[in-house]
Amino acid sequence: MTASPLPASRTRTAGRTVAAALATAALAAPAAPAAAADPAGDKPTVVLVHGAFADASGWNGVAERLRGDGYRVVAPANPLRGLAGDSARLAGELKRVQGPIVLVGHSYGGAVISTAAAGNAQVKSLVFLSAFMPDKGESLSELGARFPGGLLNSALKPKSFKRADGTEGTDLYIHPDRFRDVLAADLPQDTAARLASAQRPLSGDAFTDKATAAAWKTIPSWALVATRDRAVVPELARFEARRANAHTVEVDASHSTPMSHPDAVADLIRQAAGGQSPDTSALASMGTSTLVLAGLGGLAGLAALTGVGVVAASRRRRAAEGGPGPAL
Repeated sequence: MTASPLPASRTRTAGRTVAAALATAALAAPAAPAAAADPAGDKPTVVLVHGAFADASGWNGVAERLRGDGYRVVAPANPLRGLAGDSARLAGELKRVQGPIVLVGHSYGGAVISTAAAGNAQVKSLVFLSAFMPDKGESLSELGARFPGGLLNSALKPKSFKRADGTEGTDLYIHPDRFRDVLAADLPQDTAARLASAQRPLSGDAFTDKATAAAWKTIPSWALVATRDRAVVPELARFEARRANAHTVEVDASHSTPMSHPDAVADLIRQAAGGQSPDTSALASMGTSTLVLAGLGGLAGLAALTGVGVVAASRRRRAAEGGPGPAL
């Protein structure tokens, strides 16, 4: 049966009635609070922990986007001297942060944040990016051996050094000729060459140290799987994410996601900061559960997929009007 259209006079009357009702509701509603002077407001502080062979400058693109949204961003140096010492140092850094924390780890940094966050009530969420996520009592070498296909071990270049106590240690580098293939296939060749020449070594102890805690068991977690990762292979990253019951997205990217896909990384961090789950329903209806973020035209494309574009854009605009947050 076809519904008959309302006469124009009744349509105008209905419109005036709805408008009057909305106006009355608006007058009765409490006034919205004024924006806080602090650009970070009630947002959590985002702590970004880099991985092996790198430094904190790899977070520049992600940090810029988060600061533009009013988040306070901290990116401490990761010493890369072994899981026990590195996580203890980060745990000390976290104690100096006021208020709630979203703790983010890339690659080896994932193992560091999972250990450092244990028992810290300020850490409200964990974000793992192409990361190692060991369980308590598990080493990175044991975890990495679960799934074949990675190129990391074959690309390592060991170099001996003397510790302060006179004992001999081993530093690990990525062979420069293999760096881009293993870690940065979607970065320009000159960028990958620069990163290879400036890489910071990882102590061999980092692969054999056993994790003393697994904070992902008690803290809500988010995970990004890079489908072209040759270091933390996708099968390993998916296994870890399932084990941690993490909210998970997949990106068509190499291991260097913070540099090659800063929009996707920043958006996942925003979701973790707001306790939101990635919405894969749009792609699930097309027969896939994989959320592919590459080539979506930045945050506008992502917002269209998640179904919250208008709300997200409004929130970002309000945050931007408050001014940028503190410098990294």
